[in-house]
Amino acid sequence: MIEIRQLAKAFALEKGQKLSEAELQDVRYTGRSFCSVRDVSFSCAQGEVLGLLGPNGAGKTTTLRMLSTALKPDAGSILLGNEDVLKDPVLARRKIGFLSSSTGLYGRLTAFENVAYFARLHGMSEVALRERIDELFTMLDMHSFASRRAELMSSGMKQKTAIARAVVHSPALVVLDEPTTGLDIMTTQTVLDFIRGLKAAGTPVIFSTHHLDEVSSLCDRVVVINQGISAFDDSLSAFSSLSSNGDLREAFMAVIKGEAKSCGKSM
Repeated sequence: MIEIRQLAKAFALEKGQKLSEAELQDVRYTGRSFCSVRDVSFSCAQGEVLGLLGPNGAGKTTTLRMLSTALKPDAGSILLGNEDVLKDPVLARRKIGFLSSSTGLYGRLTAFENVAYFARLHGMSEVALRERIDELFTMLDMHSFASRRAELMSSGMKQKTAIARAVVHSPALVVLDEPTTGLDIMTTQTVLDFIRGLKAAGTPVIFSTHHLDEVSSLCDRVVVINQGISAFDDSLSAFSSLSSNGDLREAFMAVIKGEAKSCGKSM
C-alpha cells in the first residue's frame, strides 16, 4: 500500500518573467514561484487500480514524478508499506516501477536490450532477466519486435518497451503517466489487459489518464487533482454517483466546477 499525504511542490519563475492576466488570477502563482502541487493526498491499497484525473496542467505529472522520486517535494510524505520514500529514495526506486509521459528509450538498442539494461541496473541475474523478459514480452505481445532497434519502432512498440522496462524488476507499486496516449486500439487493449494482470497479481497501480472509459473499466478508486489540490478522493462508485445517470464526464465536471467534493476513505 502507498500513502501520500499533503504533497506540495513549487517551481521558481524565470527572472523577469511577466505573467499574463489569466496567470495573475491563478492562485498557484505566489510571488516569484508557481505552486504546481499545493496539497495532494490519497492512498492505493494492494490490488487496487487508482485513476488520477485532472485538467491539463492540474499537477498530475508533477505528483507522479514525486511518487517516483524523480522530484523531491517541498512538503508532505510518501509511505510505501513501512518505507519512507523521501528518506530512502534509492530503496524506494527498487520497489517502484515508473512510466513517464515520454518513453526515453535508447534509440540504438533493441527492445530486448533496452529492457535487459534496466534489469541489470536492478541487479537481476542473466537467467532471471531472460525469464522475466520472456514473460513480459509474451504479456505485452512484443516477441515480434524484440530485436528491433528503438529508433525504428512505432509509437506502440516504444510504449510497450517502456512499460516492460518499468516493471522488469517486479515492483511493489506501478506508476503510469498516461500509458495509452497516442496508441491504436489494439495496443491500447494490450496495455489495459496488462494493467488488469498487475491488479490480479495484487500489485497496486496508479495511472493518470484523460480517457474515462479506461477509468470505468479498470479503476477501484478515483482521485481528481485541480489546481494542485486533491478535489476528489474516493471509490469509483462514489465518483460515478456524482452524476444523476452515472456519467463519468458529468461527475468529472461537477468536481472541477466545485459542485461536488469527496476526500473520503471508502474502499
